[in-house]
Amino acid sequence: MNAQPTVQEVTPDIRKDIQIALLHTMLRVRKFEEKAQELFLNNKIPGFAHVSIGQEAVAAGVCLSLSEGDYITSTHRGHGHCIAKGMEFPRMFAELMGKRTGYCRGKGGSMHVADFSRGVLGANGIVGGGIPIATGAALSAQIQKNDSVVACFFGDGAMAQGAFHESLNVAALWKLPVIYVCENNLYGEWTHYTRQHSIPDLSQRALAYGIPGQRVDGMDALAIYRAATQAIARARGGEGPTLLECVTFRYFGHYIGDPHPGRTDHEIENAKLRDPIDHLRQALLASGALTDRELALFELGLGNEIADAVAFAEQSDDPEPESAFEDLFV
Repeated sequence: MNAQPTVQEVTPDIRKDIQIALLHTMLRVRKFEEKAQELFLNNKIPGFAHVSIGQEAVAAGVCLSLSEGDYITSTHRGHGHCIAKGMEFPRMFAELMGKRTGYCRGKGGSMHVADFSRGVLGANGIVGGGIPIATGAALSAQIQKNDSVVACFFGDGAMAQGAFHESLNVAALWKLPVIYVCENNLYGEWTHYTRQHSIPDLSQRALAYGIPGQRVDGMDALAIYRAATQAIARARGGEGPTLLECVTFRYFGHYIGDPHPGRTDHEIENAKLRDPIDHLRQALLASGALTDRELALFELGLGNEIADAVAFAEQSDDPEPESAFEDLFV
């Protein structure tokens, strides 16, 4: 990502309360991810975990564009999507720790958390696994005529999966109410996306299906909110799907503890110069839409909320062994 750092502007087409909500959501995601990383490194979270630090603008910009009755499907790097869609810290931490008070009673863990009541149809450990699920949910919404839209998150690597092409083809053909959101963080695990795809602008894949495709600055929450709002309105109006490619960057490796030797320190530091939280924070403070005191109070409350949530999770019981036989489809 070679673009020069720019200061985001507070633009009049997005209400100031929404811009503040975008900042608050990004802060919530980042603080959750930082604490999850700390807990994992202290052996409090089993299995694998993948954090989205640096990518917060995508989750915030898309999910704040959705209505309460809309749905999302997520990825193995899905904590941020879940939080941006309204899932709560205590049960999120409990799920990551494998506790019975978690959203999936400790059975889903970091990569398979879900909450249908919030419209979160599940994170998915299979690359591209959420794409056909989102397409099916959009078909259901169309049949039921319930005005719902589905936002489908996936990474750049998933665009090489057959399920991506099959899903976009049928969604375009049937004009399904779904937006496909590619979080292009430049790397599919450890491989740069230009070594996997024949075109540098992945949004051009939309041309093959006759639907709109748009490449968006994935480090700019305002740009993402603007693009997502338009795509969702189009889907809700019966005009069919849109493909959004949000070019972003994850500051850490593929999974927690992965040093990712293929990336240079310069590449990482250059990306951090465009940090989505720092830039929106500066813009809101400079415009007077937010004061230092208001921001400090929010961050203080956020810190206390996370501490309470972790305490809740740590004090929760492990699932009982016999619960392994519950919730099974035979």
